[in-house]
Amino acid sequence: MFSRHNRMMGFLYLLADTLLGLLSFAVAHWLRSDVVTPRPLYPLIYYFWIVPLAVGLWVTVGVATGIYREIEEENFRRIFTDPLQVFLISTTLLFALTYAFKWFFISRLLLGFYAAANLVAMVLFRWVARRLGDPLRRSFGGYREFLLVGDTPEAVEIARTLEANESRGARLFGVIRVGALEENEFRYPQLRRSYPLYPIRALPELIRRHVIDEVIFAVSKEDLERLEEAFLLCEQEGVKTRVLLSFFPHVISRVYLERLRDMPLLTFTTTPASESLLLLKRAFDFTLALLLLVVLSPLLAILAVLIKLTSDGPILYRQTRCGLGGRKFTVYKFRSMRADADLHREELEALNEMDGPVFKISRDPRCTTLGRWMRKFSLDELPQLVNVLKGDMSFVGPRPPLPEEVEHYEPWQRRRLRMVPGLTCLWALEGRNRLSFRRWMELDLEYIDRWSPLLDLKIILKTIPVVVLGRGAS
Repeated sequence: MFSRHNRMMGFLYLLADTLLGLLSFAVAHWLRSDVVTPRPLYPLIYYFWIVPLAVGLWVTVGVATGIYREIEEENFRRIFTDPLQVFLISTTLLFALTYAFKWFFISRLLLGFYAAANLVAMVLFRWVARRLGDPLRRSFGGYREFLLVGDTPEAVEIARTLEANESRGARLFGVIRVGALEENEFRYPQLRRSYPLYPIRALPELIRRHVIDEVIFAVSKEDLERLEEAFLLCEQEGVKTRVLLSFFPHVISRVYLERLRDMPLLTFTTTPASESLLLLKRAFDFTLALLLLVVLSPLLAILAVLIKLTSDGPILYRQTRCGLGGRKFTVYKFRSMRADADLHREELEALNEMDGPVFKISRDPRCTTLGRWMRKFSLDELPQLVNVLKGDMSFVGPRPPLPEEVEHYEPWQRRRLRMVPGLTCLWALEGRNRLSFRRWMELDLEYIDRWSPLLDLKIILKTIPVVVLGRGAS
């Protein structure tokens, strides 16, 4: 697949093999000392110096043999051949080192158990990753939808490669033909299935009405000059753009070269591109959300009881919002208004204090007494920790908008949909609901342009006193 994705997957496999090596040594020590033979063995603490040597040897051989260079989960044969190759070379080197340096006090049976356990662990990990990778991706991340522009032979090869990588989350949405349409389907013998074929004029509507994560341009050099508006549209919408040929449009996107197998692609993006750092952000979100749900469970229970006792209706309020790329999901909040609040919104439109497509009233008459207090300290948003746990939201990111609000966005504002929505962001530090709609959008885009894990941490730390003191909430 793409080179950056391959590097991230290779790093994850290397990290997993390192952890499995440490676990395998503990298992081997247990088998040798407590199960197989009753002869005494030095405690595990005496082997601490040999553990990093053995594990490091395994990982080094793996790197040297290139098993982390191209992770092919769909290749069933490599589940066995990669670990077996590392096992044979590493085991030979490990025993050779013990003889060369006369480390005769080290149990040979222990080293044999370690090598065998590590081999089994590596094979099982790759088998589980192959079997569970696609279901886990569907549950937490879903597919990345690709739109292919062009029907050149190279475009057919890109489509074939995307088909081969569906297990990694890549899926071809459709194909755009630059010239006149002669048929409605993109089908070739090299492909497993046919795909919808659209004219180039349909690109704005496709991006607006459907979830399109990336657009790949694979057209002739002559056609590239006619596609400047299409490039600018993708940039304005925040859609990641890749170009097969050496065409460099006059845009402000970050540009970098990636490879799809052996095909070079120029990639244009106005959103964070580091998959490793985004994975770190997701791991932080999941861990912190799980911890807070456990720690705050008594408070959640108390609020739920109070809501039930003080007003009629459900405890939780569910609402459809737009997430990453416009994907719709259900956001959870403690109900802070009357159960029929949505039915009376039109009656209060004249009281709306926000410009733009957002509706907000500082002292909304539909709020319950408890609900007004919860909203002041953002306690009504605590159930959104479940959304963070599921991956629909992050702790820091643009607030998830309503679908009807997105319908009224200007093109430049839609780029905020290209980052996972969050509980807080830069707007929370500048006045929350006192901001104009335009300033709100500008701050979200500023966050996307400046994003880093350190910026997330700063925003979280600065948000805590804002929430505790109830500043700017309504």
